[in-house]
Amino acid sequence: MDETEFWELVDATREAAEGDPEEQADLLVDRLLQLDPDMVLDFARHFEARYNRAYTWDLWGAAWVLLDGASDDAFDFFRCWLIGQGREVYEGAVHHPDSLADLLDDFDEEIDGDGEELGYAADEAYEQLTGTVAPDLGIAPAPSEPEGTPLDFEDESVLAGRYPKLWERFRG
Repeated sequence: MDETEFWELVDATREAAEGDPEEQADLLVDRLLQLDPDMVLDFARHFEARYNRAYTWDLWGAAWVLLDGASDDAFDFFRCWLIGQGREVYEGAVHHPDSLADLLDDFDEEIDGDGEELGYAADEAYEQLTGTVAPDLGIAPAPSEPEGTPLDFEDESVLAGRYPKLWERFRG
């Protein structure tokens, strides 16, 4: 599975789920079950690489603004959700987190921002297909700390200054 096929699968399931991340995860498992186990592992590698790439202080700050706070776990689930939003939103957010204010049409704090189940879709599909736990993916491990310069998430003036568009749209 190449990168284009990965994103096509993400987009197709998001559209079919009408943006509901839990429904998207269920649909993703269903779609992955139609593939062979090696393709499922390829999908998992693409997902994990993007998940690790999004482990930055800048993106965590954006998640903090969007979610009105984001613990370690909440940021993990946010990164899964972000991948589920598709290539354009994901790449835009990774390169310029404040652009999420323009990239997100709607954002419902009740369902958006938490894609925990998306993070398990490939593992679940692989286990259903093979009866075994997915092997090590053979990619670089996640960094122990987010990339970039830490931010003081408790200082609203720092967040408002760093993410002016997000702050105005979601907290202003």
